[in-house]
Amino acid sequence: MQNKVTDIQIIPVRPKDGLVAFASLVFDHSFYFSSIGIYTRPQGGYRLTYPTRKSPINSFNVFHPINKEIADAIETVVISKYESIIADSL
Repeated sequence: MQNKVTDIQIIPVRPKDGLVAFASLVFDHSFYFSSIGIYTRPQGGYRLTYPTRKSPINSFNVFHPINKEIADAIETVVISKYESIIADSL
């Protein structure tokens, strides 16, 4: 596997509770992921959150990276794309 993130789409939203945008992406030209939240960090920068669903008993993750290498790769390209979009809109 290439572990390549492509076809990144960013949808900025009106900031609320740190949420500034949603992202979707294609991973390894094989998997489409959406509803990834982009939040501001209190100390500066951004972080990603992955969708969860609630059942009557508890919450569970719909999907998320399972190792730091992939999590960092996804975060780097998504945040870079978000910052590029924000810079272009100024």
